[in-house]
Amino acid sequence: MTQDPITRLTIRRPDDWHLHLRDGAMLEGVLPYSAAHFGRAIIMPNLVPPVVTAEQAASYRDRIMAALPDGMSFTPLMTLYLTEETDPADVARAHAEGIATAVKLYPAGATTNSASGVRDFDKVRPVLETMAEIGMPLCVHGEVTDPTIDIFDREAVFIDRVLKPIRKKTPDLRVVMEHVTTQNAVDYVRDTHKNLAATITTHHLIINRNHILSGGIKPHYYCLPVAKRETHRIALVEAATSGDKRFFLGTDSAPHTDPAKLQACGCAGCFTAPNTLSCLAEVFEAAGKLKQLEAFTSLNGPRFYGLEPNEETVSLVKGDPVDYPERIDTGAGPVTVFDPGFPLHWRVEG
Repeated sequence: MTQDPITRLTIRRPDDWHLHLRDGAMLEGVLPYSAAHFGRAIIMPNLVPPVVTAEQAASYRDRIMAALPDGMSFTPLMTLYLTEETDPADVARAHAEGIATAVKLYPAGATTNSASGVRDFDKVRPVLETMAEIGMPLCVHGEVTDPTIDIFDREAVFIDRVLKPIRKKTPDLRVVMEHVTTQNAVDYVRDTHKNLAATITTHHLIINRNHILSGGIKPHYYCLPVAKRETHRIALVEAATSGDKRFFLGTDSAPHTDPAKLQACGCAGCFTAPNTLSCLAEVFEAAGKLKQLEAFTSLNGPRFYGLEPNEETVSLVKGDPVDYPERIDTGAGPVTVFDPGFPLHWRVEG
């Protein structure tokens, strides 16, 4: 017997486990788009200068809350930017006082504003050991920065060169591999049954490297880690829609002004906050796994971070195509919204 197609889906209010809000005028411009749909978000610390200490994280959290429009509810979960000078005691204090939820590892030079990241991983071992003791997660940008390694191979090489040795020396460290982009990363997470999870972005579920390069360069599809072959995109969709508790949503929504994207050496990042839930509903429906959307967006992340799911709900309703703005205006300049390349029929209610 054929079941009627689903045209309405109600889920717990989602969380975003990897989000860039920037600061100042850009923060004020983009924050409402995340707060409209997400209850909480892990906030990236790669400002200029980076958010390194508990005091800086508390100050940044205050600026986020001050920028939140009246009537909107949103909880920023702060992270500390790991450097080779990070003080383990300060990390422990930030965790104990509820200032920081996690620590972010950027290999130096891996992505936007990562120059202060880690070059010698042995120098941060005391911090990692402290984090393992107190149960504080490490969020990892998983790419090597060795210029001899092809950019499309940097995630896979990072797993072997960096992540496996770290986890072998500190097995109790809880690690989130952020924005995974390869079958290699999916397999590594699936083969690990303790203290490891991964976030997957909206755009990596939709685009492959052809979308960036075929028929002309598409700068608004350029992100880091860069999108890979179609076989890897398919692996990400299978992981996201599987219901596996180790995979959950981290949009990596990363706003840059159009002048910063459209130049000879443009910035990496896709701004997906306005239309992420509509995009995801299309992806999950196409995979025949629409009922798994709640686990990916609303349940698996809180479970890994030891939090309760949001009590509020949102509903997704299918109908005529939804019109999202091509770009938004911020005090910092215009920001182009991610275009999935197909109509979005799912809109968000509540």
